[in-house]
Amino acid sequence: MTTTPDARTERFPIGAAVTVADLEGDPRPVLAELRRHEPVSWLPALDAWWVTRRDLALEAMRDAERFTVDDPRFTTARVLGPSMLSLDGPEHRRHREPFAPGFRPGVVRERFDDFLTHEVDRLLSGRDGGPVELRTGLAGPLAVASITRFLGLTDIGHDEVLDWYHAITKAITGLTVDDAIDPADAAAVEVARARVRRAIEEGTGENLMREIGRSGSLRVDELGSAALVLMFGAIETAEGMTTNLLWHLLTTPDAWRDAATDPDRLTNAIEESLRVEPAASLVDRYTTSATRLGDVDLPAGELVTISLLAANHDPATFTDPDTFDIDRENARQHLTFVQGPHACLGLHLARAEARAAARGLLTRTLDPVLETHTPPTGLIFRKPERLTVRW
Repeated sequence: MTTTPDARTERFPIGAAVTVADLEGDPRPVLAELRRHEPVSWLPALDAWWVTRRDLALEAMRDAERFTVDDPRFTTARVLGPSMLSLDGPEHRRHREPFAPGFRPGVVRERFDDFLTHEVDRLLSGRDGGPVELRTGLAGPLAVASITRFLGLTDIGHDEVLDWYHAITKAITGLTVDDAIDPADAAAVEVARARVRRAIEEGTGENLMREIGRSGSLRVDELGSAALVLMFGAIETAEGMTTNLLWHLLTTPDAWRDAATDPDRLTNAIEESLRVEPAASLVDRYTTSATRLGDVDLPAGELVTISLLAANHDPATFTDPDTFDIDRENARQHLTFVQGPHACLGLHLARAEARAAARGLLTRTLDPVLETHTPPTGLIFRKPERLTVRW
């Protein structure tokens, strides 16, 4: 097929009409139209091909030889430098493998189960009855405490980490929408990089980053990028995942009480929340050569955006996909943690954080009062801006 802008617009009229605003609020209607009629479509608003059908999303994520992250346009690499997120093949493995043992399920349980329980109790102590804003008062601080403990960078303060995190989020979103980074955000990222390197070199106690540096697995500059990537990914994913879970439980009739009285149903509720509203709703890949996906011929070097949100709502896999169903039998078939070589490294820790936060609240009340809340929104990173509860 021809690949001129006019030809693409004519071939993909639904994609051509999509705006950024359509995707930031409740994108499910437009994603459903794309999935039904243009499962691989051209979206001029984002200058990218979008993949919305689950089987095609899996095909692209699993095939790094055809669909790579290793491209100079990759937004995370432009903000944070080369890392496990933006490399493929042997270099990807070199950056990823030093961290993998610490994220294994048994290690996470041993190192974090008691810690997370105590941290949730600490964050909620003195707040009996509330009100508590659950995103900034519980989910966010819990995510920061967890990843700094994992990396051994506990000398870095909570507020400092959150400032970096917000700058990184803004920079990545700016690149996606406008292909530009606010100079203030770029400066904040450089400050964060220097501060992390100093913490690695001078920190006390158990410091995973310093141990990896001494092993020679990664260079000092690579360690700084790795730490920021892991901090950013862990905070964004876990904060959003936990807040989305609590929002679903609080806004779905009977779901709170069902989860409180049956641990297995809480476990499934976590998976169902991940399916319905992934905290990171999309991932980018680039075609390494001319290739075909579905019925569309893609030239080499094209940006291909995989909508995890759309794939998770594919009715070919999920019955009544837009409904949050705490008892959905195949909820774990969601693609929120990605598949293929770039599957999320910290999925077990993220699940543990969400479970600990939910249990901490569920044991305090069977009848919470939801004071203020907003539904999850965002183009890339989706979560409620406010979720305030009292009991």
